Amino acid sequence: MADQPSAPSPAATPQLETAQTETETPPAEASHDLLEANPELEEEEEFDEDADSALGNDNASSTNSLTSSIMEYRTIKGRTYHSEKHESKYFTPNDEQQMQSQDITHHYLSILLDDKLFLAPIKEDIEKVLDVGTGTGIWAIDMGDRYPNAEITGTDLSPTQPLWVPPNVKFEIDDCTKQWTWAPNSFDFIHMRYLFGAISDWNELLANAYRCCKPGGWVQSAEMDVFLNSDDGTLKEDSTIIKFWNPLWRGMTKKLGVSFQVLEDRSQNKGFEEAGFVDIEEVNYKVPIGGWARDPKLAEVGEYTLLALLNDLSGYTLLPWNVVHGEDTPGYHETLAHLRKEFKSKAIHGYMTLRFVYGRKPESA
Repeated sequence: MADQPSAPSPAATPQLETAQTETETPPAEASHDLLEANPELEEEEEFDEDADSALGNDNASSTNSLTSSIMEYRTIKGRTYHSEKHESKYFTPNDEQQMQSQDITHHYLSILLDDKLFLAPIKEDIEKVLDVGTGTGIWAIDMGDRYPNAEITGTDLSPTQPLWVPPNVKFEIDDCTKQWTWAPNSFDFIHMRYLFGAISDWNELLANAYRCCKPGGWVQSAEMDVFLNSDDGTLKEDSTIIKFWNPLWRGMTKKLGVSFQVLEDRSQNKGFEEAGFVDIEEVNYKVPIGGWARDPKLAEVGEYTLLALLNDLSGYTLLPWNVVHGEDTPGYHETLAHLRKEFKSKAIHGYMTLRFVYGRKPESA
């Protein structure tokens, strides 16, 4: 059984300690160097979509071969989004700039979990793993390296994964919001991460995962509360974060009917319970924005979280701005400039909350 990293109590998310002075905050040197060496990250840079892709050979009807319609990405102000063939209204682009931020996200989560890829106590002799919403495929690839005898399948709306992967890893196009066509009792471990803004019915999602999980197998969901908070009053009511960033996500929920309040609504927890999982555990972390935390590991996590945001702030906000405020509403770039400045400010000790929920399918199921 895999060791679990130390984590806060499931019932509480402790207050982050703030460094008393800037010199007491251990710098995350790697991410700082990235920012210093690439000042263009402070401005929004656009990339052309030119990602290689690899698809698995599964013939299930919910997965699609690589057809021209899948590659007909939507374009919004130079950014590409998944094909209209899918009904999903997912809000982030699928181009190179966003993929870079996803890989940075994977890196800060690896630091946070002490280089673990999951918290669920899965067995070492697992045979089949499903990674739902695989994105760049980086988690699935790392999983394939660590479990060379297991078959790892990653699914996503777009073929944005690399061509060269471990021989036990494959990728397929699939929409997890539809009825899953995997056979019942197929997977030893099902991994889902950062699906906020994509799911309208979490109970249905977890019911599908329960059905496709083997008896005795585990399912894990990791979701971020994208609303920023602070424990020390440094996040002011007149800040752009409070006036623009936080309300933006409630507006998206109202307009699109997909939840960005996954933690607030306890959508993961309710879905696991409703599906019939047992041994359900919840683990919460506060993820700093920037390197202001006193704890060296959290300071490094915060630096990389900031880097992920600054690398593609337009990717996270362009479609939400158009949906909530209207495409022709002026002030977008000015608002991003203020937001970028606040994210980088060492005087603001903001954080987001991350929640892992995992559960086991009963042996008797």
